Amino acid sequence: MAKEKSPAIELEVGERTVRVSNPDRVYFPARGETKLDLVKYYLSVGDGIVRALRERPCMMHRFPSGVSGDKVHQKRLPNGAPPWMETVQVKFPRYNRTADELCVTELAHVAWAVQMSTVEFHPWNSRRADTEKPDEWRIDLDPMPDCPFDRVRTVAHVVREVLDELGMTGYPKTSGGSGIHVYVRIEPEYGFSDVRRAALAFAREVERRVPDDVTTTWWRKDRDPAKLFVDYNQNARDHTIASAYSVRGNPEGTVSTPITWDEIDTVDPKAFTIETVPSRFAELGDLHAAIDDKAHRLAPLLEWADRDEREGAEEPPPPED
Repeated sequence: MAKEKSPAIELEVGERTVRVSNPDRVYFPARGETKLDLVKYYLSVGDGIVRALRERPCMMHRFPSGVSGDKVHQKRLPNGAPPWMETVQVKFPRYNRTADELCVTELAHVAWAVQMSTVEFHPWNSRRADTEKPDEWRIDLDPMPDCPFDRVRTVAHVVREVLDELGMTGYPKTSGGSGIHVYVRIEPEYGFSDVRRAALAFAREVERRVPDDVTTTWWRKDRDPAKLFVDYNQNARDHTIASAYSVRGNPEGTVSTPITWDEIDTVDPKAFTIETVPSRFAELGDLHAAIDDKAHRLAPLLEWADRDEREGAEEPPPPED
């Protein structure tokens, strides 16, 4: 016998009213948090999640029956959206198609997306003013299966060292899984291929400094399973990762959480969940609050890329290949 749905409720989010249907549906079985708990989590980190998503095309990872059920990768805004929802049209040249993706500019947009069973928010690294020119460079420290988290910590410190030498400010966060992401604001001067090329040059420099810890090997099957992959491909067109403050679709409801550089050596990514992050946010505020204050130029990294290619480094194939 099917379980009866709980009655819908209405929440006031800014100037909007967001209706939440079936609020008692359990989404996270580890502790029993519900759909309503998920909405309340996002409301509790409102400034942070809106800053992370603002004016970016955003893919929604939806779990209509909770995270134990099927996941839907939703590029297009679902039908039935209220007129105040905002979108941005993006093109997919490979398929000769377009999609009107969610474009968050206020917290109610996030709440409505959660009402539509969105758990994870995966924004582009460009904004709607020019979706073809990224303004965010993403350094994804992605541990291979046998890579210990201490190695992730070691590499994160090297990333900061190289960024400091470049005069660039990086903003770290946990991935919500086993890695760390570092975001750098950049001037929107280049297309995706150049940003990826710059990211690869940076990854190679990190690899030179700690070759026993890092790999930039293209094919996954060829990577040492104990090393950390600095994933430059997250800067390719239409490649997205979970935003700051995005919940992840696992039973524990872990959260991709901004951290300080001083926390790298002690942070436990599993400790950041929809249960614990609201109080942390209330105490510390958004640790990425200053991320838009300064944008950096990629010219030095593109010079590194030119140097590497002159010295015989091969450019990996496009990610879709």
